[in-house]
Amino acid sequence: MAVKTTASGKMDKRTKEYKELKDRLAKARAAKSGAKKSTSTQSTLKKTKTGKVDKRTKEGKAACERLAKARKAKNSLANRLKRLFR
Repeated sequence: MAVKTTASGKMDKRTKEYKELKDRLAKARAAKSGAKKSTSTQSTLKKTKTGKVDKRTKEGKAACERLAKARKAKNSLANRLKRLFR
């Protein structure tokens, strides 16, 4: 199945083959996006208007605690020594 081209070398959009090709591509895109959405998980974190995590909620406070713990561990003596001798 060869798609006819115009004088400029682009695919001729008036042909039946081109329209079938576009239909198959649209179906493939829809299937791909449907599969992607079903596998992803939605976050339960509430966000402010600016898109940042709302720190007033229970989940937001827990996230802040985890971030603080990670920051503290990053600057621990053991990690400083690791960075020093890399």
